Amino acid sequence: MRNYKEEYQHWLDSPALSEAEWKELDAIADDEKEIESRFFAPLEFGTAGLRGTMKVGLHHMNIHIIRHATQAFANVIAAEGEEAMRKGVAIDHDCRLNGRSFAVEAACVMAANGIHVRIFDALRPTPELSFAVIHYGCTAGINVTASHNPKEYNGYKVYWSDGAQLPPKQADAVAAQMAQIDIFTGFKTCSFDEAVADGRIEIMGAETDEAFLAEVMKMAVDKKTVAEVADDFKIVFTPFHGCGYKLVPEALRRLGLKHVYPVAEQMVIDGNFPTVESPNPENPEGFYLAVDLAEKVGSDLIIGTDPDADRIGTMVRRDGKYVPVSGNQLGVLLLDYVINARRETGTLPENAGTVCSIVSTAMARAVAEANGVHFEDTFTGFKFMAERIASWEAAGSYRYIFAFEESYGYMVGDYVRDKDAVTAALLVAEMAAHYYKKGMTLLDAMDALYEKYGWFMEKTLNLVMPGLDGLQKMKALMCSLRENPPKEIAGTEVVRQRDYLDGSIYVAGLGKVDRTPFAGSNVLYFELADGSSFIVRPSGTEPKIKVYVLVRGDNGEECAERIARYVAFAEALRQ
Repeated sequence: MRNYKEEYQHWLDSPALSEAEWKELDAIADDEKEIESRFFAPLEFGTAGLRGTMKVGLHHMNIHIIRHATQAFANVIAAEGEEAMRKGVAIDHDCRLNGRSFAVEAACVMAANGIHVRIFDALRPTPELSFAVIHYGCTAGINVTASHNPKEYNGYKVYWSDGAQLPPKQADAVAAQMAQIDIFTGFKTCSFDEAVADGRIEIMGAETDEAFLAEVMKMAVDKKTVAEVADDFKIVFTPFHGCGYKLVPEALRRLGLKHVYPVAEQMVIDGNFPTVESPNPENPEGFYLAVDLAEKVGSDLIIGTDPDADRIGTMVRRDGKYVPVSGNQLGVLLLDYVINARRETGTLPENAGTVCSIVSTAMARAVAEANGVHFEDTFTGFKFMAERIASWEAAGSYRYIFAFEESYGYMVGDYVRDKDAVTAALLVAEMAAHYYKKGMTLLDAMDALYEKYGWFMEKTLNLVMPGLDGLQKMKALMCSLRENPPKEIAGTEVVRQRDYLDGSIYVAGLGKVDRTPFAGSNVLYFELADGSSFIVRPSGTEPKIKVYVLVRGDNGEECAERIARYVAFAEALRQ
């Protein structure tokens, strides 16, 4: 195996590099640290695929990495047999720089390997890629996207035949293939135009949009109420320069809304995201243009979707200001609304179930159980939720009605198996119209839910650890917390610890006492004496440790005090 210097030279010597790529690498010849950062190791291929900054090098996203990963994925699909190759792969991309060229290159590699390809004619939302895999009966899917990351990033998401992101077995197989294939000579490719002409590559367009939107519209529960308030009810929408620009406004129009105001500057497709520092709907500062428009038109509600339209953020007017609704709050609001609206319309199944991630608010369980709906949690990631839902379907036990995670992702319906901001926008708009009819905003509704189900509060922290030493710091922190777990956190006793890596459950003074119902993820979960939870896990896509603080109290003030104490403890972990 080559060291980073040898790998750097291998790239410099390769005739596969363009002149511009060679010049980019030659320019760092005297920068040892930069060479090491680009070539110390390949990007790790996992169940979410690949993600990194766009540079020339082994540890970054570029055309060579795309070809390499796609050839490996093609080998895995081919190993499934001729039927799997015939069913083929669906390919999508978002608004990112190089998105189209990366997607086309992936299509060419797949087609050259005898695998049928369906590729969208232009950018589309991530959930529509999941839909296309299911709708067309494909074996797999590829989406060139870096979701909500800054403009320097791109990624390569991979899906399997159920429309969910790749299961661990197939992901491990792709990673194993990548380790065996030479990055410059080990792939096959062909002419895109020739493959389109002879039918190896098929173009998807408006017909797929219509099929997807037809399913989205079936998720509307109470269009009657929307019609009753449509003359007055207003929504401001921003796609943050990305894929939501077309289908989200169309879905809202078909719902019956008459006053949807898109933010014109951010309806422009642009992978440079010129109007925001980060196109992440979790960050309220990115909504400044939407707030200006909302003030101008008199809207109480703002909806924003991230560049690949799988996450959704909202802001609501309160006391003359626009206040963000957190991912957890929106999840609870939607869960309560879906349960009760479907019950009122007679469409709630008797064996209804809901799923959310273990790092999401404990309020979700309280809402589900109070309403007689089965509740389960999973690891972070909708692929795990999709697996759980599939197990319910196979057993005939529960029918899922809603799934979410705290990071602004929501899923409903059987036509996607990933988070879906298009359908979520539809449901948020309908839910907001429901409360508008009652003279309430979504924040008013959230206050009512706290009074009904109890007071909960959450905070997520990102302990960013960049650079080569960042990976070591992340590993050291997780090892330290495992080997010397805290007996108390910010003055509150730790009563139980769950280690989801091996599934062990420890109780203070007793040691290992039980096992978690699922295991295999690097997550430490500390249960505190006051009913709060303190959860630590490395991010799967970025150089950071994520800390989730979940608290419960008798009122909002008590919750806020606990959050402040536990956040201070978490901040100290980065030192």
